[in-house]
Amino acid sequence: MIHTFISHGYHIVVDTYSGGVHLVDPPSFQAVEWINREFPDNPIQGLADENWASLARDLALEFPNLTAGDLEGIREEIRSLVDEGSLFSRDTYADLSLDLTQRKTQVKALCLNVAHTCNLDCDYCFASQGKYHGERAIMSLKVAKQAIDFLIENSGSHRNLDIDFFGGEPMLNWDVVKETVAYADSQAEKYNKNFRYTFTTNGLLLDKEVGDFLNQHMHNVVLSLDGRKEVHDRLRHRIDGRGSYDTIVPKFQNFVRSRGDKEYYIRGTYTGKNPDFYQDILHMANLGLHRLSMEPVIGDPEEDYMLSEKDLPILEAQYDLLTDEMLRRDRLADEVIRKGGSVEDMDDRDRPFVFYHFMMNLDGGPCIYKRISGCGSGTEYMAVTPWGDLYPCHQFVGDENFTVGNVFEGIQKDAIIKDFKTCNTYSRPECQDCWARLYCSGGCAANAYHASGTIQGTVPFSCELFRKRMECALTLKVDQMVRQNQ
Repeated sequence: MIHTFISHGYHIVVDTYSGGVHLVDPPSFQAVEWINREFPDNPIQGLADENWASLARDLALEFPNLTAGDLEGIREEIRSLVDEGSLFSRDTYADLSLDLTQRKTQVKALCLNVAHTCNLDCDYCFASQGKYHGERAIMSLKVAKQAIDFLIENSGSHRNLDIDFFGGEPMLNWDVVKETVAYADSQAEKYNKNFRYTFTTNGLLLDKEVGDFLNQHMHNVVLSLDGRKEVHDRLRHRIDGRGSYDTIVPKFQNFVRSRGDKEYYIRGTYTGKNPDFYQDILHMANLGLHRLSMEPVIGDPEEDYMLSEKDLPILEAQYDLLTDEMLRRDRLADEVIRKGGSVEDMDDRDRPFVFYHFMMNLDGGPCIYKRISGCGSGTEYMAVTPWGDLYPCHQFVGDENFTVGNVFEGIQKDAIIKDFKTCNTYSRPECQDCWARLYCSGGCAANAYHASGTIQGTVPFSCELFRKRMECALTLKVDQMVRQNQ
């Protein structure tokens, strides 16, 4: 399976199963498209003399400067790529998806919902203002320690284990966060494990003392900000209706400056109230926040802030604008470096930034099992409530149909776990003809469930946006490679 597209002047060919990404000239691009259209199951047949002659005549008419030698060179290059397995490659991974259903459950990541309460009252919160459609609650240290013990006991051969402190707002249970980190670290050497911590916060309680602890112990910190003041405050406000932008932005700027080269992300949500979300990303980058994430809202389609298929044209245009701006900044940074300057000294309005959903590793990337099954919800990753109940992930918390056990007695509902083991890009019929299937791994099980009623479903709106993001990401990678080879 291949995918061809033109973006920002580049003619790009993507081979789904090999992961090959090819930058080609326009005649080669048209040749590949023709072979894919006429001989998708047998590309070599399209290169046979009698078939190639027909294509060569059409190419010669459209590109009159091509010589006979040029045309033959195009054919030989395509043949070479087919022979090496990087173009029109075969799907050799289907059987691996069956292996995944038989794998032993080994948990390597927990989302600790240390606080089912929050100091904000965000309209679109999937966690129902932090309560997860239940009672407000705070996780005790006893439950937190038992969660660490459960993770160690069920981690099998995994050495690197991840803990995400989540809520609600986890700073409302700050002492337990700190004591949990101390306890996990005390167990790490004993069991030959390495703990990595992530902390997600709305930032209202962020101060220097908290920041120092986060910088010392957290592998990643996720800071919630939706962009421009009027956009952020519209849906992310306090209980009394006051906005939070003016309070948190200076805190975030100070924290990011103190963070150095450690990982963090500013995580935003765009909605029907700000379909021009590129302006929000640009706003945050210009504030000196250079590691950004912005995702479409998920929720009740009846809400007036929800997005729908009618918004796709403007949303896709926003991703193109974002790509334009990132290309401009990356190229400008190259020029600064060539002149002996430093990216860190660039003005924030020109300095390059990272956009999480455009990140892509074409050299190594995730292993094929990860490409097939995705985040591992319900198998490698689980969420823990303040009472110690286990759920497949944080987005299922509160739905008793998905309680799989608890940290004291372990996993008790193997049938649910088995369902999640079968949840991958090969189990969804809608994924079978999608060129991006090994980039998204079938998508988010929780989003699929809430939109379609089954974890094996898909969300067409989200699929379309994901494919657009991948085209933009590939464009940036191609441009990077071109610049490196200049």
